[in-house]
Amino acid sequence: MSDVAGIAALLVILFFFIIIILIRMVYTIQPYQQGIVTMLGSFKRVINPGFHMISPIAHVTKLDLRTQVLEVPRQEVITKDNSPTNVDAIIYIKVVDTPKAIYQVQDYHVATVALAQTTLRSVIGDMELDEVLYNRERINTRLRDILDEATDRWGVRVEAVEIKEVDPVGPVKAAMEEQTSAERQRRAAVLRADGEKRSAILVSEGQKRSRILQAEGVRQSKILEAEGSRMATILEAQGEAQRLRILALGAGTLDAKALTVLSLDTVTKVGDGQATKILFPFEFSRLMEGASEYLGTSRKVPDRTLNSLDDLEKQIGTIDNILGPIPKQDELLSEIKSIEDEIKAESDESTSMAQPYTDRVAKAVTGPDLPPADELAPAPPAPTGPSGAAKAAVAPAPPPGAPATPARKPTATPPPP
Repeated sequence: MSDVAGIAALLVILFFFIIIILIRMVYTIQPYQQGIVTMLGSFKRVINPGFHMISPIAHVTKLDLRTQVLEVPRQEVITKDNSPTNVDAIIYIKVVDTPKAIYQVQDYHVATVALAQTTLRSVIGDMELDEVLYNRERINTRLRDILDEATDRWGVRVEAVEIKEVDPVGPVKAAMEEQTSAERQRRAAVLRADGEKRSAILVSEGQKRSRILQAEGVRQSKILEAEGSRMATILEAQGEAQRLRILALGAGTLDAKALTVLSLDTVTKVGDGQATKILFPFEFSRLMEGASEYLGTSRKVPDRTLNSLDDLEKQIGTIDNILGPIPKQDELLSEIKSIEDEIKAESDESTSMAQPYTDRVAKAVTGPDLPPADELAPAPPAPTGPSGAAKAAVAPAPPPGAPATPARKPTATPPPP
């Protein structure tokens, strides 16, 4: 009975031993892993992801083939311009040769981080602080090349190196802040001075342009006023000449009796005034003598024949020459319309002269350079005629029976010989 129990116990122990051996022989490699099989101190083979049966006396080392992130500890580095700076970085590595990663280096993680620290210190030590701050991409590329070349014999590939933070020490950072503040103040002063310069230029150009337009307006107004005054003088002289001719035409039929009556009528009007002293341009006694002769109280006044219309026309000219050309209403309206059109054209010309200046001012606010001053305020156009402005004219009326002619400037009709 004791023998059966001993055999049973031996079988149980043997069964558990076989189970343990089977468990040791079974290895499962994950898709992101690779195994190294060593037996009795020698390398046997590399096993890929999947289910494998390995000798129980063999040892399998598993390595992760995924990209691994290593953090380089923060360290103080002295730059080329003797500026202490705290720098840290991040390294991305990947195992590409499993046997080398096991047999060529004790711990590729520690070795890579240590190499990155020394390399980072040497690379930044050859650069000034401003270069470190502005050229991170160049530092990352240089570190990656150096580390990749060194870790290649370990079966590790450095995929990327990124500078995580560059932090100058307190005094250096304070000096940098002062430098930045001074630089910004300098830029602000330059921009402010440039703005004031541009503003002064634009104001000066605007004043120049305004004075040019005002001078042009004054010139045109004076020309128009002079032209109007000239036309008024001509028309007044023409009207006065016509009045005198009409008086001469009416006085041609007067005889001595009629003149005496008119003289007495004038004396009556003079006497109705407020003046206390009256001066006559002739001898008053002769006037009274003529009146007494006219009334029949004195010597008889000889009769005088009246002039006929033909005699008057022979002496002083025809009625048309006496009255002169009289403008019609249609001609006056046409001439006024032409004057209004010319004034409107002058206004449009002034607006077109000011428009390029306005466009150039708007562009100067967003553009980098100011255009020359002659472009902002071009010289006013030269006058096209002797007067440079609209000339008001009143067309004379055509003589009776004559065809209508275009409007022309009136001239004083000379008296008939």
